[in-house]
Order: sequence, then C-alpha cells, then structure tokens
Amino acid sequence: MALFTILGICLSCLIFFFLWNQHRSKGKLPPGPTPLPIVGNILQVDVKNINKSLRTLSKEYGPVFTVYLGMKPTVVLYGYDVLKEALIDRGDEFSGKTQSSILSQVNQGLGIIFSDGEVWKQTRRFSLMVLRSMGMGKKIIEDRIQEEVSYLLEALRKTNGSPCDPSYLLACVPCNVISAVIFQHRYDYNDEIFREFMEQSFRTLEVLASPWVQANHLEYIEFTMENLVITISDLFGAGTETTSSTMKYGLLLLLKHPEVTAKIQEEIVRVIGRHRRPCMQDRNHMPYTEAVLHEIQRYIDFVPIPLPRKTTQDVKFRGYHIPKGTSVMTCLTSVLHDDKEFPHPEKFDPGHFLDEKGNFKKSDYFLAFSAGKRACIGEGLARMEMFLILTSILQNFTLKPLVDPEDIDTTPVQNGLLSLPPSYELCFIPV
Repeated sequence: MALFTILGICLSCLIFFFLWNQHRSKGKLPPGPTPLPIVGNILQVDVKNINKSLRTLSKEYGPVFTVYLGMKPTVVLYGYDVLKEALIDRGDEFSGKTQSSILSQVNQGLGIIFSDGEVWKQTRRFSLMVLRSMGMGKKIIEDRIQEEVSYLLEALRKTNGSPCDPSYLLACVPCNVISAVIFQHRYDYNDEIFREFMEQSFRTLEVLASPWVQANHLEYIEFTMENLVITISDLFGAGTETTSSTMKYGLLLLLKHPEVTAKIQEEIVRVIGRHRRPCMQDRNHMPYTEAVLHEIQRYIDFVPIPLPRKTTQDVKFRGYHIPKGTSVMTCLTSVLHDDKEFPHPEKFDPGHFLDEKGNFKKSDYFLAFSAGKRACIGEGLARMEMFLILTSILQNFTLKPLVDPEDIDTTPVQNGLLSLPPSYELCFIPV
C-alpha cells in the first residue's frame, strides 16, 4: 500500500512538472516564485493577508508576475500602469471570467458577475438596456432613493437614540431601491419575506467570497428565464451588500473621526439647510462630502482583489506571451493604496481628494468600482445611494459612539476576497 502511495505521489509530481514546463515554454509567462508540486505557490501566499503577499512578490518580480494557485498559473497585475493597460487600453483581451466549481454550481455560468464570453456580453447588454428603460440614471431613480431614505430615517428615529447595529437598516435601502426598479414594489423592513431574502443574500455572498477560485470551462447558453433569474439575483446581491457595507464602514470611520463628521454637517447646513431633503444637484456644491465618500471607498478597499479574469485570446503583454484562458488576478489595493498618488495611504484622510483650495480633486487611481469591460454596471446607482444616505443621516442625526473615538478599531474583518467592516453599535441622536 505504501508503495502505491509513493508511486502516486511521484506520478503527480511528474505530471505537475510536465504541465508547468509546458506552460513556461509555450506561454513565456511572467516570472514568479518556483511552485511546489500539486499545491503550487499556496504555501508562499498568506490567504489571511493576500495583499501583503502580493506586495512582497511584486517588489521581487515586478508589476507583472506569475503564481501557481494549485497546478494552474495565475498572472498577477500589480500597480496602476499595468492595470490601466490591461483593463482599459486592452480591455477585450482581459475581459474573460474564471469560474470555480462552487460558483458554477451556484450560478451555472449565468448572470452578470460570473458569466463569460457571449453569455456575459448578451446579459450585460440586456441588463443595461432594461435598467435604463426603467429609469436608471434619470431623475426617477433619485426620487426612489429619496423615498427609501425617508423610510430609513423613520426607522432610525424609532431607535430613540438607543444603541443599534446599523447593518440591516443600511442594507434595506439599496435592496428596496433595486426591488422598486425591477418589480415596481418596495417591502416593509419588518416583512418576513423581505428579511428572509436579505439573510439568504448574505449567506450566498459568504459562499461566493472564497479567497481562491479554480478555473473551469463554461458552455454557451441562449438567453433564458433561468439566466434572467440569476441576473436579477446578481443585481440584488452585489448592489445591496457593496453599498450597505460601504456605508456601514463609512459610519464607523466617521465615529472614529468626529472632526470629519462635523465638517460634513457644516457643509450640509450651508448648502442644503436643516429642512430640505438632499438631492443629487447638491453634490456639485459639496466638495468636502464628495471627498469623504471617495476616501471611505479608497480607504476600506472593499474588494481588494476581484475574482480573477482570464485572457480571451493569446496576449502579448509587456514582453510576455500569455496564452488564451490564463487566469489573471488584478490587485486593486495596489492602486487605491498607492503612496505616490495618496500620501500616507494607510490613514483616513479626505484631503486625498481635495486640492489646495478645498475643491474636489478627481483621481485616475480611484478604482473602487474596478475598470474596463468588467467594471461595476451599478456604479452610478451606488454613488447616488451613498451620497443621499450619508447626507440625509447627518442632516437629521448626530452619531454617538459607545466608546471613546480613540478606542474605536476600524480594522477590517477579512472575509475571503472582501474587506468587511467589524461589527459595532452606535446611537443615532436626532438633531
């Protein structure tokens, strides 16, 4: 029995080195650490702190390097220049999507987030067309968000200034907005079906947030009712959790930095006043608030490493030949925390997005929604929601922490490929 085990191990090693050498000779892949049989470079990558491992490897091998997550190679892109070149300038070549066996079972290669090839192109085009026809990007969507925010404010008043976890209420707003757009119906926050749907969405997200995925192949599928259902599920899952978690993290940062909160509230009083509800036109006159919203997203780095893409054809990139179907990992942290663009990136500082005169300053390095062909299709909606939620809350409430601001820990809870905020409670004191 021991002999068969030894032979099996030896055979596996031979197969691995054969495949590895085949990839190296055929593709002339970027350099990287020598992989071990079967496990590749897994032991050289800290799954609990992937960013740190990739940063270390980039210093040794440059902005384009290869790691083996198992027996298959993954090309890592690290830094603004290579990400821009790959995702924006040459977006078609890097627009494929890898799949893990778990994800394939969940979504069957359908929807927007995890589909690939012609399925993804058709589904994305159809989704954008439908969303626009239902008012996406128009005043009607702003009206729906404002209406939903009014229900949020009502629910916060009912807490009577008592400590509460804002997670659920913050998630209700984007979820109901999407529901209103797609189904022309919103749900009461205490509705049992609504609560169960929210809980199921969060459970699904936890499954999908695994740190590594294994690529496999997808078959072409015609647009079907099943695809429509999964696409709607994608819109709810991604649109709800990203916005609500960002706002939850944002409120925690404002508790930690009360001086920032005070400046936002001063701007609200000056531009909006105490009684008129905020609208999107106000954003153009509120540079500090806009800077804070950008800094929240930059600092928390919600999706530091998106699920891997793959090349749609053989690609010649920076002197290397990357074969078609090769997994490509994009490190957004390397851009959002670039110390040349954002001095002291480890610190929360709205000044990163303000010029010397206090005007809002755009940055090409702001890739919180990714970039190129696979950028988030709900970016515009998310920006509207976050601005209206934040300004409405701070117009009506004072945020009161349960501990001294200096004792508040803003360290993210790492959950696979996401940086989630830690659990906390606060008091919403009516102004």
